[in-house]
Amino acid sequence: MSARELLNPEGSLWDLIAVQLRRHREERRMSGSALGVMLDLDRSSVSRLESGQVKLLEKHARVLDREWGTQDLFKVLLTFAKAGHDPEWFKTHFELEVRASELRIWELAWIPGLFQTEAYTREAVLAGGFRDVDAHVAVRMKRQESLLRDPPPNLWVMLDEGVITQPVGGSEVMRGQLARLLELGEQPNISVRIVPRRAGAHVGRDGSFKLMTVDGADSVYVQASFGGRLAVDVADVRSYRANFDRISDRALPVDASAEFIQQVMEGF
Repeated sequence: MSARELLNPEGSLWDLIAVQLRRHREERRMSGSALGVMLDLDRSSVSRLESGQVKLLEKHARVLDREWGTQDLFKVLLTFAKAGHDPEWFKTHFELEVRASELRIWELAWIPGLFQTEAYTREAVLAGGFRDVDAHVAVRMKRQESLLRDPPPNLWVMLDEGVITQPVGGSEVMRGQLARLLELGEQPNISVRIVPRRAGAHVGRDGSFKLMTVDGADSVYVQASFGGRLAVDVADVRSYRANFDRISDRALPVDASAEFIQQVMEGF
């Protein structure tokens, strides 16, 4: 079954956009190549849009509504799709994470999944109330293989102080986890920095997010309970990049962060 046949326009606004895009194109007897010219995309990109493999961008929605006279149909659909929750976002963000050449992670609550020890992951999964604990732990451990690629991805990771001081699974689990964090931070492609509590109010308090660069294109996954949101629009990504830089202004330098993590680890 093709990706287009798997679309569910009744259950996903993103799928509805893909279906409407193809319907309106065919009603105008326009080829995929012609639509590509109109949107400044190649034919394969149009095919991926119509099969739901990639998301429509706001700039493309504006062009469609203007050229086709659809009275803001695509703009409105896109607005509601971006505001809602799509269960595919969680899966898509992992697929992007595996391929990313660069990752910028701000974490307010947990050690990032790519850096978790198996013991820490197990405690986190148990706390989340998941039934098949072993399967969830195995998936998270599998994700970490992306760090072993050649060349490896570059990572800039910033953690709220509470992430390393909040006990998860007891002292032994935390000592092992913080030791792992220090070990990863020594790698030349990985930067780990701590935002101390004394930094006070800052934009990072609004929530955790992850910026991913794949094939030169950036996207951002914004975490939330029971799922999150994946953003690919240039304006959205630019805003989160700016926020990441602002959080960085409040973070300790790399060496000072490592010393801080060491002190916390010894405290456990």
